[in-house]
Amino acid sequence: MSKILIVAEHLNGKLNSSTARCVSCARDINPDAIDILVPSDAPDAIAADAAKIDGVSKVIKVANPANAHALAEVYAPQVVAVAKNGYTHLFAPSTTFGKDLMPRVAALLGVAQVSDIMKVVDAHTFQRPIYAGNAIITVQAPPGQTLVATVRTASYAATGNGAATAPVEASSLTVEFPGHTRFVELAQGKSDRPDLQSASRVVSGGRGVGSAENFAIIFKLADKLGAGVGASRAAVDAGYVPSDMQVGQTGKIIAPELYMAIGISGAIQHLTGIKDAGTIVAINKDGEAPIFEVADIGLVGDLFKIIPELEAALG
Repeated sequence: MSKILIVAEHLNGKLNSSTARCVSCARDINPDAIDILVPSDAPDAIAADAAKIDGVSKVIKVANPANAHALAEVYAPQVVAVAKNGYTHLFAPSTTFGKDLMPRVAALLGVAQVSDIMKVVDAHTFQRPIYAGNAIITVQAPPGQTLVATVRTASYAATGNGAATAPVEASSLTVEFPGHTRFVELAQGKSDRPDLQSASRVVSGGRGVGSAENFAIIFKLADKLGAGVGASRAAVDAGYVPSDMQVGQTGKIIAPELYMAIGISGAIQHLTGIKDAGTIVAINKDGEAPIFEVADIGLVGDLFKIIPELEAALG
């Protein structure tokens, strides 16, 4: 018997699509139940959205002023308290949120964590990437203990909304919160463009763009396509764009339907972040660039000539 609890990721009252991707992974286990936990200071709207996801059995909302900000130290004891209600598996997305939270949950339960699940073999056997995605390893967790794991969201499509709505249950937990951690501020980039990790289209620029000022051509094309904007580590290190736009092994792992790599050579660390993209388009003046080995469509030439032609063709 498998009973899965997924910790919902949310921000500013909105449910992140990574939660629905975790549901897709959980469904591959064919469990008896898939429940979603929503800790928040005002969880009603978030819980209502989570209840619409197809395959969800129940949504548990925990309203507490302490949950106003997603602090792993505050969330973890609450997750553990709920997990004691017969849950065999605890899942969260392998995002910054999940990578911060789930190791603490695993430590409190005294178990090892399975990270970056990309495929389910059975209820306790999974595949995950290693060596920057160059190899896939199969790991098996002990069946006699609670399984704590993060899900590689780029490997799973988000489960859509179903015809029925799952019941929402309010839970009041009595847990002791740590006194050594407090929220100070949240510093985040603001943009009207789609979120990089959930965008269906992404346009990324690399060192070949040449400068921060030249990156305007990337932003312009992205706006034309309604796309999110990313960058290679080389572009970030060169100071063209901020680090929150970095795509790759040490940045964001994404799986858009369309990925455009412009002026990006294609180092293995970057390719790790886009391996699950649907269609990859590469534009680079170097015809021998590694990016062309993985690209579905490759254009060799000056990006400052090609991009305006693409924009003109788009109308």
